Amino acid sequence: MLRGGPVLRPWMVDAGIALAVLVAGEIAIATGREAGSVDRNWFAYLLGVAMAAPLLLRRRYPTVVLYTVSAALLLFYSLNYPGFPPALVLAVPLHDATRAGRLWWAVPVPVFFLTAGAVVVTVHRGVPALDVLATFLPQAAMLAVALLLGALMRSRAAYAAEVRHRLARAERERELEAHRRVTEERLRIARDLHDTVGHAIATITVQSAAALHLLDRDAERAREALEAIRGTGRAALVEMQATLGVLRSGDEAAPPDRDSNLQRVPELLTAVRAAGLRVEVDSDLADQRLPGPVDQVAYRVLQEALTNVLRHAGQRARAEVLLRAVPGSVIVEVRDDGPGLEAGAATLDDPGGGRGLKGMRERVEALGGRLTVGPRPDGGFQVRAILPRESPEGTSPARERLEGGAR
Repeated sequence: MLRGGPVLRPWMVDAGIALAVLVAGEIAIATGREAGSVDRNWFAYLLGVAMAAPLLLRRRYPTVVLYTVSAALLLFYSLNYPGFPPALVLAVPLHDATRAGRLWWAVPVPVFFLTAGAVVVTVHRGVPALDVLATFLPQAAMLAVALLLGALMRSRAAYAAEVRHRLARAERERELEAHRRVTEERLRIARDLHDTVGHAIATITVQSAAALHLLDRDAERAREALEAIRGTGRAALVEMQATLGVLRSGDEAAPPDRDSNLQRVPELLTAVRAAGLRVEVDSDLADQRLPGPVDQVAYRVLQEALTNVLRHAGQRARAEVLLRAVPGSVIVEVRDDGPGLEAGAATLDDPGGGRGLKGMRERVEALGGRLTVGPRPDGGFQVRAILPRESPEGTSPARERLEGGAR
C-alpha cells in the first residue's frame, strides 16, 4: 500500500496532456466560424488528431514534436479551414522545447505564426491594425508565457542539479576530511608511542647495563641506576596509558598533551644523565611563553634527539642542547661528539631511516617549521629544528624548572 496517494507515471501525464489538447482542438475546429473559410470535413478533424498525438513523445523528442505540431497546424491554416488560436496547440510543445534547452529552435515558431496571421488578416482581409493587435496580443502573451515557463523550469532543474552536485561533493569532502583526521590521529598516536617507548627502552637499556656493571663494585651507584630505571619505566607507562586511553574512548579530538612539553626537560635530563650521557644545556626559554603545540613539538624533538644519542653514540659521548628564542622562531638543537653515521645513524633523506627521524620531521613540518639532521663537519651528529612562535592554539609556559634542569 502506497502512502501519500497514488504516483502518476510520466506516460500517464503525457497521455492526459495529449487528450486535453485533442479535446480542446477538436472543439475549436467544430465550433470555428470564419468568413471565407471552407467547410470542415473529416480531414480537418484528422489534422486535429495530428496536432495532439505527437505530445505523447514530448519528453523524448521535444523539438521534433514542436515542428510536427507546427506542420500540422500550418497545413490546417493552408487548407483554409475555420481558424482557431494557435496557442491552443503550440503552448505545450513550445514549453517542452524551451525546457529541453531548444529556445532558439522554439522562438521562430510563434514568431512565424503570429506574423503570418497578422499579415493575412491585415492585408488580405482589410482588418484595421488596432483590431489585429487586440486579436493577436493575447495569443502572443500566452505563447510568451509558455516559453518563459519552460525557461524557468529548465533553470530550476539546473539549480536543483547543481545543489545535488554540491551536496554530494560536500559529503565526499566530509568523508575525505574524516578519513584524513583519522589518519592524522593514527600517525600522531604512533609518533607518541614511538617517542615514549623508544626513549624509555633506550634509556632503560643503558641504565640496566650500567647497573649490572656497578652491581659488585659500587652498590650505591647501582641503586641509583635501578631507581632511574624504575622512574623511566613508570613515566613511560603513564604516557602509554594516556595515549592508549584515546584509542579505547574512540574520541576524535586529540587529547591534550600537557605532560609532553619543555617543563619536563629536567626529568628528561636526569634520565639520560643517569644512563651515563653527559649533557650540557644552554637555554633562554625559562621565561618564555610558547604556544602549546610548539612547546610539545620542541620537547618531542629534544627527547628523540637525546634518545638517538644514547642509542647510536653511546654512554661515552657528550651532548650539547641549545634552546633559543629568536624573533618569530624557537630553535631546538642537539649536538653530540659520537661516531654519528658510522655507528648507523640515519638521515632524513635515507629511505632506511628510522621512524624517529621521520616522526620529528612530520611534527616540525606540521607546524610550518624546518628540521635539519646530519653529521657535523668536525665529527658527531646534529639535530636542528626551527619552529614558528605563532600558533592558533593556546600557550603554555616553559616552566622555570627548565632553567634549573639546564644548570
